[in-house]
Amino acid sequence: MSSSTYDNRTGGPIHRQIPPGDALERLVCNECGFIDYINPKIIVGAVCTWEDKFLLCRRSIAPRIGYWTMPAGFMEEGETALEGAKREAKEEACTDIQIDALLGVYNIARLSQVHLIYRAKLVSPIYAPGIESTAVELFDWENIPWENLAFPSVHWALSHYKEVEGKSDFAPLPEGNL
Repeated sequence: MSSSTYDNRTGGPIHRQIPPGDALERLVCNECGFIDYINPKIIVGAVCTWEDKFLLCRRSIAPRIGYWTMPAGFMEEGETALEGAKREAKEEACTDIQIDALLGVYNIARLSQVHLIYRAKLVSPIYAPGIESTAVELFDWENIPWENLAFPSVHWALSHYKEVEGKSDFAPLPEGNL
């Protein structure tokens, strides 16, 4: 057992230990029994299109400042994945989207993240840089800045979009650990 810390959700200090019936070390309050499960972070976002063009945002925040990405980010407490994806489009591109389908589920174990990426259309061609973007643009497929995309998940999602383009019945791609 290592040193204790305090957590405002418990009746006392929390300690690292294996709770009864568990196999992994967790943060546990010995006074009230609260177990703080530290779980993967959920990323939500969308490949957004207007007609045949793809909406990308140039990042103004770390990591990968200056690189292009789809609107995406950490899901917030109290919101659904769909609400989170719509919020990210509003925050990063000052636009509203209509979500069509779940495009991909990407499990990135080394970062302890699960990405839920949707396929969406802009409600209108109105967009602008939000607080996390220095630029927002619509790109033809041929002009997507592939060498300047911020993350592998952006490559995966855009590629999967192309694979299922025009299809209304498809399974999210890929399931598994990347």
